[in-house]
Amino acid sequence: MNKLEAFGYIAAQAARGEISFPTSVNAVLRLQLALDDPDCHVDEAIRLVLSEPQLAARTVALANTAAFGQGDMQVTNVRAAVLRIGYRRLRGLVAALMVRQFGHRIADRVLRVKAGQLWTHSAEVAALAQALARHVTGTDPDTALFAGIVHEVGGFYLLSRADEFPGLLEDDTENWSMLVEDVASLEIMRKLAIPEAVAQAIGALRDGVLNPEPHTLLDTLLLANRYALVDSPLGGPGARRDDTAPGLLDAATLQILRSEAAETAQALGDAALV
Repeated sequence: MNKLEAFGYIAAQAARGEISFPTSVNAVLRLQLALDDPDCHVDEAIRLVLSEPQLAARTVALANTAAFGQGDMQVTNVRAAVLRIGYRRLRGLVAALMVRQFGHRIADRVLRVKAGQLWTHSAEVAALAQALARHVTGTDPDTALFAGIVHEVGGFYLLSRADEFPGLLEDDTENWSMLVEDVASLEIMRKLAIPEAVAQAIGALRDGVLNPEPHTLLDTLLLANRYALVDSPLGGPGARRDDTAPGLLDAATLQILRSEAAETAQALGDAALV
């Protein structure tokens, strides 16, 4: 099967809703569903977090960042961390774990490197989106963090399928990869029950135009992609521009945002765990 046939095959599968996730992703999905249950007691939430060691470590790390910390009071256990950050922020961490699980079934070394870079990019965009939401656009910071984490989920899915089709993600002059990523992203977000407002913002990223006075979730994601230092290895929306080009943020503001975001991105986890 040549590359164009492979793209057509994957696009057709996605359009029919025939998308399968790795077992590890399905396990995290079950965790997400349990945490989304309004009747989920805090003790059950803590038990579920402790069942995933990576999630437990990241929950404590995030609770101790400047964005969520309370002075010098360091959190040293999952119970205190969950109580500090709350269920909504915990959902972002679960999403981060879920996205990274896509990389676990990639065997090809080159593709794993791409998956690592894609995660680094996603974590940075998510952290910047949260900081931008808090200080610039006025959107909900927790939603911005979540949206940033999952905004490249179509790319992760393509990487997880690329082992089956050698050469799938090489340079593609016909832009098939763009088409397939968009088709796959829509269906994946549907299967992952991504909230409609988040899915719409992600879907509009590729052709999105920044508002003169940025105030929407889409504006937040566009700016986060623009100012992210690590680009997606698959190309994608909001390609980074030179920081000296005309734009909304001055150098001093951008430095403050990046400093805050760096701590959050580190709490989300490095690419070595992809």
